[in-house]
Amino acid sequence: MNEIYVTGHRNPDTDSIVAAIAYANLRNALGDREYKPVRIGAINDETQHMLDRFGFEAPPLIKNMRTQICDLDFDHPPELDRSVTMDLAWRTMREGAIATLPILNDDGTLYGMLSAGDIASYDMQTIYTSHIDELPVFNLLSVLEGQFVNEFGNLVNTVSGDVRVALPQAYDDYSLYYKDSIILCGSQPDVVDKALEAEVNCIILCQSEVDKRWAESDSPTCIISTPLDARRAARIIYQAIPAMRVCQTRDIVCFHMSDYLDDVREQMLKSRYRCYPVLDEEEHVVGTLSRYHLLRPRRKRVVLVDHNEAAQSVSGLDQVEIMEIIDHHRLADIQTKQPIRVRNEPVGSTNTIITAMYQENGVVPSPQMAGLMAAAILSDTVMFKSPTCTKRDRSMAERLARIARISLDDLGKELFSAAGADDKSAEELFRTDFKLFHIAEQNFGVSQITCVDSSHLLARQGEFMETMAKIKKDMDLDIILLMLTDVLLEGSHIFYIGSDDTIQQAFSVTPKDNRFFLRGALSRKKQIIPMLTALWG
Repeated sequence: MNEIYVTGHRNPDTDSIVAAIAYANLRNALGDREYKPVRIGAINDETQHMLDRFGFEAPPLIKNMRTQICDLDFDHPPELDRSVTMDLAWRTMREGAIATLPILNDDGTLYGMLSAGDIASYDMQTIYTSHIDELPVFNLLSVLEGQFVNEFGNLVNTVSGDVRVALPQAYDDYSLYYKDSIILCGSQPDVVDKALEAEVNCIILCQSEVDKRWAESDSPTCIISTPLDARRAARIIYQAIPAMRVCQTRDIVCFHMSDYLDDVREQMLKSRYRCYPVLDEEEHVVGTLSRYHLLRPRRKRVVLVDHNEAAQSVSGLDQVEIMEIIDHHRLADIQTKQPIRVRNEPVGSTNTIITAMYQENGVVPSPQMAGLMAAAILSDTVMFKSPTCTKRDRSMAERLARIARISLDDLGKELFSAAGADDKSAEELFRTDFKLFHIAEQNFGVSQITCVDSSHLLARQGEFMETMAKIKKDMDLDIILLMLTDVLLEGSHIFYIGSDDTIQQAFSVTPKDNRFFLRGALSRKKQIIPMLTALWG
């Protein structure tokens, strides 16, 4: 409930995943234990290799941040078993000022919903009928605060019959002694004797002394003694029936903890219930939800790392409370409802910024964490060859390497050898680090695959072009590009689908077969996006 999610962008790269892990670790080390790293896309081979290398689990995947029932402060009323008396249910409602109660099966699943209106309706019906069917004796003893008078009562599970009050003037009214009756009487020994002789189902002695003869009687009549007067006993006896007989069990609208608020609102508009049961993933009741709970929902809290663009962020971003942004890209279109902390610096890696934050707060990362953060800096700066790389990136990576006791050169070679796996489809490789952009009414996407030998990927151009054509059509993009960044060649082979004129003007090249090579182009954000932005801007 109180978690603050730390997440990178969609199709996350190593810098994005590690930034989420490292920042959550820093805040937790400072005592803010609610920070939790998550991801909103699949882990690529490079990142997984580094996580395994330094002994970290991949953050859990979250598909969206839409507000769910589990984010709401819904009610947690008492949950009563279906066998409890109506009297107990009513007292529970009255004492807790509760209008509706969930009624449960023995295993904790929902049996029905009992409202104050259901109880009132049942109570009014008892005015017109005096008959009760199969009233559990344990329930009867509970509401009457009574006890058995004769041994036979212990052998009876339920009693049934018309409830009759033996008034003084009715001593000679033999209609009271029908066998199928429940007789309430006071200090009236003659009435009791005649009722026993008639073998009525049950006799309830109200504020009356118990004759020893009745206790020793072998009559098949259940005799109960109660301290209540006959007037009160005659009314409350109807409240001894189990709640399961009165509660609503049909067409109940239920919600689950994982249900989204938008969907819940729509379903509530189609029904008129006062409140709705909330169930967990095992169908156990965890509370009740009313319309007023939807008025001011508690939003999920999120820290964004390595991005600040809505198109690259988690689905449902408009429903979350953004707490903080830590990034090294251009400022984009994310808006917040209140001031937040934003740390955006012109460096080559988000982990360079986070390393500085460790230093500022006097927290030394563990050797494993330091090694993972160093790998992220190497990844985003392409082993310090990217034009986005700064002296700070290099100095922070070297400091982390000393803590982790590793060689940056060896780590870099190991890092990029994991990219571009031949056992993956062209679409899987393309989507691994694919980002969408919207500039000057132009929608375009750029994917980047970094490797130490691009020859095997170049041979798959046909597969990539087919994949790109499909994605361009499905997403209605103006242009789509793929950067095959070769660390050893210190440049990128570019595949594209879109306007040839746009490519020629933006990059001053003459492409052939939708492909060209840009020497020195290692950075998407600094050497590809600015070129297109300048053309369209």
